Amino acid sequence: MRALHHPDLGSVELATLLSALADPVRLKVVAQLDAAGGVVCGGFDVPVSMSTLSHHLKVLREAGVVRVTPEGSFRRHELRLAEIEGRYPGVLPPILAAARED
Repeated sequence: MRALHHPDLGSVELATLLSALADPVRLKVVAQLDAAGGVVCGGFDVPVSMSTLSHHLKVLREAGVVRVTPEGSFRRHELRLAEIEGRYPGVLPPILAAARED
């Protein structure tokens, strides 16, 4: 399994972060990650095909929202909540709260 690039959050602009979170499917993925602490790729409950989910996960990773680590033959996705909070304090908690309500 090849290593994936995870941006340093110091280089991620707020607009990039918010753009990644603006899609309803990605918002649902982020809410599931927040609730579970981490999810392997096949464990998401979203109404899209696996290839579309892969695209959404890539957008989230490239925006610095998630970290992906190998776990056996799967990849585990985790929310970079503490890192995002360090870079943009107070931005993610209300977004997560709204996503949980939907």
